[in-house]
Amino acid sequence: MSEFKNLTLDVADQIAVLAISRPAALNALNSETLDELNVALTEIEARDDVKVLILTGGPDKKGNEFKSFVAGADISEMVNFTAPQARAFGIKASEPFFKLMNMRQVTIAAVNGFALGGGCEISMACDIRIASENAIFGQPETGLGIIPGFGGTQRLARLVGMGRAKEMIFTCDNVDAAEAYRIGLVNKVVAKEELMPTAKAMAAKIISKGSYAIAVAKAAINNGYDMDIKNAVEMEANLFGIVNDTNDKKEGMGAFLEKRAANLTDF
Repeated sequence: MSEFKNLTLDVADQIAVLAISRPAALNALNSETLDELNVALTEIEARDDVKVLILTGGPDKKGNEFKSFVAGADISEMVNFTAPQARAFGIKASEPFFKLMNMRQVTIAAVNGFALGGGCEISMACDIRIASENAIFGQPETGLGIIPGFGGTQRLARLVGMGRAKEMIFTCDNVDAAEAYRIGLVNKVVAKEELMPTAKAMAAKIISKGSYAIAVAKAAINNGYDMDIKNAVEMEANLFGIVNDTNDKKEGMGAFLEKRAANLTDF
């Protein structure tokens, strides 16, 4: 793996924990960090020893592990952007964000504090979001005279509905973890000390299933979401055919009929 200035990576038991670590900036996303994320995710996706990626935020400069997930995009970099520079910044972010969305590994955001602007947006690019009870979500961009530029207008509406997305973006009101769960922005809310154990326990459960089948199911969900239902179901049938010609299918169904634990190894 490459060495990174603004990220830390730990891999154990087929789980990669990738932390965004810019303590002095509350893990705000600048160009350098986005470039590093792009490299790290490309390298992680190529690893057969990683089946789930947990994305989280590193501690602040005082060592507080639950201050910030990602406090946003780095305004100190953005303040003098021209229109072409701002557009390029948004496109730069889209590359790692789409990798989180589409990589064969399952991606879990373990949100351990502020998830504002780009922080909310990068969490939404992950497959699953688990929040600590102190997490705060928001899209404050219109209060700065801009709009979300890392996919926020699109992913938020898809997750919580158009009306709630418009309210959050138009008012810049933050939502706490409980409200984020109520509106469907996060999958689960847990006590701070339970955040990483919960994320790792979910990762372990996912790993115990058929990893190749999960990767195909992820692609089916992502690709079919915006299709008309007829073509989406036809796509699913095609993928269903493909996974029925794998070693895991033979092993999984054989184990079921033989009443034993399956040993699913395809990836």
